[in-house]
Amino acid sequence: MGKNLAIKTIVAIGIGAAVFVILGRFASIPTVVVPNTNFNTNYAFLALMAVVFGPIAGGLIGLIGHALLDSIMWGSIWWSWVVVSALVGFFIGFAAKRINIESGEFGKKQIISFNITQAIVQIIGWGLIAPTLDILIYAEPANKVWTQGIVAGLLNIVTVAILGTILLAAYAKTRVKSGSLKAE
Repeated sequence: MGKNLAIKTIVAIGIGAAVFVILGRFASIPTVVVPNTNFNTNYAFLALMAVVFGPIAGGLIGLIGHALLDSIMWGSIWWSWVVVSALVGFFIGFAAKRINIESGEFGKKQIISFNITQAIVQIIGWGLIAPTLDILIYAEPANKVWTQGIVAGLLNIVTVAILGTILLAAYAKTRVKSGSLKAE
């Protein structure tokens, strides 16, 4: 990590991981149809933190937050999904440079860019990487993990598209728009 990681970012990682755990524990709704798969609000928060603080913070919040959540909820860490949470946070944060939320702009163009990015990242993560790792690491039945991965991915895409977009729009409103201040 070294000198390049600002204290503000380190604090954001700690707080972000804690909030990720709290939301995952108390603000998730189990799906009735697919076992061990939830409708999670914490991925909307992860997306917000990744966009605001960047890819390293997003990746570490996903990694630490998901590992802690698994430890608390299940008693062990399901590394295949923890890795995907880290990748989702990292790649949303990496792509967020195009959005530039700090400019105070989060209009139609930024919303579309954000949602295309998060959807692609989550489709690859939950629909491909997580099930593949489940099969390779845990020797899980393929039909089970592909179903879980696809359902989790679709739920996360919808959650981030709705709640993540709302959070980012609210955050953008707290930023001073570029060129809005004029010297007298």
